[in-house]
Amino acid sequence: MSHQPRLAAASYAVALGLLMVLLLSSRFWLGDAPLQMQFEARLLPPSPTHWLGTDALGRELWARTLAGLAVSFQVGLSAALLGTLVALSLASLAMLSPPLDALVGLLIDTLLSVPHLILLLLVAFALGGGTQAVIIAVALTHWPSLARVLRAELLSVRHAPYVAISRGLGKSQGFIVRHHLLPHVLPHCIVGALLLFPHAILHEAALTFLGVGLDPTQPAIGVLLADAMRYLTGGYWWLGVFPGLGLLLMVLAIGRLASQLRQAM
Repeated sequence: MSHQPRLAAASYAVALGLLMVLLLSSRFWLGDAPLQMQFEARLLPPSPTHWLGTDALGRELWARTLAGLAVSFQVGLSAALLGTLVALSLASLAMLSPPLDALVGLLIDTLLSVPHLILLLLVAFALGGGTQAVIIAVALTHWPSLARVLRAELLSVRHAPYVAISRGLGKSQGFIVRHHLLPHVLPHCIVGALLLFPHAILHEAALTFLGVGLDPTQPAIGVLLADAMRYLTGGYWWLGVFPGLGLLLMVLAIGRLASQLRQAM
């Protein structure tokens, strides 16, 4: 295999790592800038003094955008990891017996047949909204596709010679799953989590935009975009352009890393 995909994946991983450090540390060096109001500087366009402009309360849009991206990053990461854990657990459960395999397959097909956004809204609304509700809702609606891939990989490896030898030596099904099948699907879990990551971020922003996501007092991207809708017709374009552009760039960077990592593995 050529080293080019691996080098590309490594470079994207370094860039994403720097982005993660920047976003996660923003709460320390931003301070109260995302919430600081300046009523004399309301709705000002981008300028050397106000880099990305200000909102209706005079708050700096660049600070609120960075804070919102940090919130979206944390929520998306938590949801992607939880969704991957659910997918891996159910795919492993399907290997224990044919009835469990049929039950897991039926559950995957059932959830995949439900419109995605409707299921997201129902789960988030049932849990009462908020950060935890968004994480759980996104995780519970994003695992079926990855679980189908992991289940297919485990089914293909289950009859491998080394698995048959282990079974012939009297090893239990649980031992085979833990020591033979799970290590095989670990790279798929890593790539799958990265592929879930941008979807989780976008759907978190969508739920917040629709009013069943994060607290409106938080400087989340969905909150910024929802607030911007009231002012776009007045010509205050920067309120929606810069938060949306930041979200788009972050999602594209994570998706690109997932693509490169999939080629490398």
